[in-house]
Amino acid sequence: MVSLNQIDAILLAAGASKRLGEPKALVDIHGKSLIEILIKKLKKNNLRVIIVTRKDLVIEMEKLGEKVVVNMKPEDGRTGSIQCGIKELESERCLIVPVDRPGFSNETIEKLINSDKTSCPSKNGKGGHPVILSRKDCEEILSRNPSTPLRDIIKPIKIEVNDEYLHLNIDFPEDLEKLREITIEHNL
Repeated sequence: MVSLNQIDAILLAAGASKRLGEPKALVDIHGKSLIEILIKKLKKNNLRVIIVTRKDLVIEMEKLGEKVVVNMKPEDGRTGSIQCGIKELESERCLIVPVDRPGFSNETIEKLINSDKTSCPSKNGKGGHPVILSRKDCEEILSRNPSTPLRDIIKPIKIEVNDEYLHLNIDFPEDLEKLREITIEHNL
């Protein structure tokens, strides 16, 4: 098994957030931005954070004190953002964390980082995020076109978890309201 301090987390925050109407990473959740909440969660698990973002969010992201990488062509797709992050890795493997999928627990992070294979959490048979990538799969992702969907490149092993909100996806204002409710109820 790899120790916890040997894993980098690539926090994906380069999307346009067209459906939400504001940058997902910067939405306010009871006085903290969503990305700040996720960074705290990742740091609690001794992960080094690499934020992949778009040009217009760089100044805000740099204020967070983490490594920031700009995806100059975020419109090419999420795989392109993952590629930008992989190029900055200091670890053999990495955890891919989309900023708009915050419903995972610390227990889930621990399960993923203790898996030596590409894996994702699963609830009721449906895979979710974050995803831990093996070194081999990192290399495979780097060799692909940035517009290729991740699901067409890797086949993660599903690890069953008990995260009630694993599949919460922050796309619309009502999703954001649900997240605000959950953070109060469950200290997510």
